[in-house]
Amino acid sequence: MLRLLVERLLKIVVILVGITVVNFALIHAAPGDPAAVMAGEAGEADAIFLAQLRERFGLDKPLVVQLGLYVGNILHLDFGYSYRQGRPVIDLIVERLPATLLLSGTAFVISLGLGVLAGVLAASRQGRPSDALVSTLALLFYATPLFWLALMAVLLFSVQLGWFPAFGYETVGAGLTGAARLLDILHHLVLPATTLGLFFMAVYVRMTRASMLEVSRLDFVRTARAKGLRPGAILRRHVLRNALLPVVTLAGLQAGQLVGGAILIETVFSWPGIGRLMFEALGQRDYNLLLGVFVVSAAMVLVFNLITDLLYRLVDPRIRVSA
Repeated sequence: MLRLLVERLLKIVVILVGITVVNFALIHAAPGDPAAVMAGEAGEADAIFLAQLRERFGLDKPLVVQLGLYVGNILHLDFGYSYRQGRPVIDLIVERLPATLLLSGTAFVISLGLGVLAGVLAASRQGRPSDALVSTLALLFYATPLFWLALMAVLLFSVQLGWFPAFGYETVGAGLTGAARLLDILHHLVLPATTLGLFFMAVYVRMTRASMLEVSRLDFVRTARAKGLRPGAILRRHVLRNALLPVVTLAGLQAGQLVGGAILIETVFSWPGIGRLMFEALGQRDYNLLLGVFVVSAAMVLVFNLITDLLYRLVDPRIRVSA
């Protein structure tokens, strides 16, 4: 296990360096001059002021030099300085990251938990109306655009019914502390997390159902039935445990996609996470902040995949993850 962790962590570092280089090249290839944007916001546009801005933020150096300095700083967890926000990038990311982790983590638990339960229900009632209902709802949620689902949730549960807040992370100006503040945050979390979770839940429903139907036809399940084991025990110990292997693989991939999906959800619900931070930085040509968010998002995806590989050993100890 220790050897696996060390080798995977080294690979993560190499992949992150490669992602940093590619993102740096793509962002700097985009049209527009960040120095000109800053000068326009400051109300200055003369050549001397532009030269001072480029020198201050290192924009006057060749791209190769800028890239080398940036990669070296990244390895020391220095993501540079946001000229638009007037703060170090690492401070902005650390400030927004907990909100994104809370949203993505809650949505992941909702999608995986409900998806597996619904998939088990559909597989155990194959061919019945409940099976068709679950499969239809799963396909409906998956086919619905995420932004439209979010807007309809706001209109129904916030505007019409008034059950949940439509926007924000917590009630502004309430001054809540302790358990009251926690409950307020959870109240604001319900709509964005559920919307994001339902979209990805559909994939787990169909994967769990298909995997369970496939495993239930294998010889060792037939042998368990011939021995007279109870149907519930066969379902839990033999069918479900083996059927979860492809679901775990999919969960590792979907966990990374949740970070990308959170960008849209954070924008619709005004959720103060790194997805919304990246959207704002994109419109402001804040290169350092964009690159910092890209690197942190990529690191989260790679960590999720590492956790997925480790979970294989818990789901089925016979599996040995190759490095």
